[in-house]
Amino acid sequence: MPGSPVSTASISTRAFGRSAQTVSIVGLGGEGILRTHGQENRAVAVIQEAIDSGICYFDCARAYAGSEGYYGLIWPERPADRSRIFQTSKSAMRDKAGALADLDRTLKTMGIDHLDLWQIHDVRTEEDLSAIAGPKGALEAFLEAKATGKARFIGVTGHHDPFILTRAVREWPVDAVLMPVNPIEVILGGFLDETLAAANEKGLAVIGMKVLGASRYLSPRAGLTAERLIRFALSQPITTAIVGCSTAEEVKTLAGIGKTFHPLTNDEHHEIVKLFRPYARQLAYYRGAI
Repeated sequence: MPGSPVSTASISTRAFGRSAQTVSIVGLGGEGILRTHGQENRAVAVIQEAIDSGICYFDCARAYAGSEGYYGLIWPERPADRSRIFQTSKSAMRDKAGALADLDRTLKTMGIDHLDLWQIHDVRTEEDLSAIAGPKGALEAFLEAKATGKARFIGVTGHHDPFILTRAVREWPVDAVLMPVNPIEVILGGFLDETLAAANEKGLAVIGMKVLGASRYLSPRAGLTAERLIRFALSQPITTAIVGCSTAEEVKTLAGIGKTFHPLTNDEHHEIVKLFRPYARQLAYYRGAI
């Protein structure tokens, strides 16, 4: 993600669903340098830059390599910063016992006593829905964590099948959904119409991912810059857009976009979708068969 001028203004915030909580409109994603092992110095530099730049939404997951451990190098040393940020993580376990064990490991590894958002990770199939919501399924663990204060909010994530994710949004008592938000989804349908509408109807917080397609969607020659794609995501009715970063300079660019954001015009929206239309299916690398 190339650099751009950084404003000294504050990053804009939006309400987290129907709660009184607010979060920055851009967040540090769990990809980039965070999804590595053995890169402590670089990862800490990225996290610290995000804190210092005013980003308050921090994405993470048990499945993301050493990401939780990297945060564990920060929060015990910066408790004042921990108190003002919104730390998330995820568990892909489908049973209650496994999910609760994941949560205990997450909190211990991060050196914190609770998550602001704990998410049921990567829901893909009917079998996932049945296992998670069934007797002794993971959903019981998430509800217990919220009731005991180990998680302030709970959510669900998915990028494989929009109709499976929509069912989870409609049927489960979650506070948030993490889903793909990019021009491809306008073309293919599912996430930005069905899932997003269901989430908005229930008043859930919506976190946009796959915003830059792991940088696959960046093409300066075509005018597809990080700023333009992030603006596209934030012009949808979502709460925040998360982007993985590999350097402090990329974090500065992300924060700068959050400070100067203004919605796309209708013409800008149609133009960016038009650029993706011939390649939408092949660029939807994160989906199942389409």
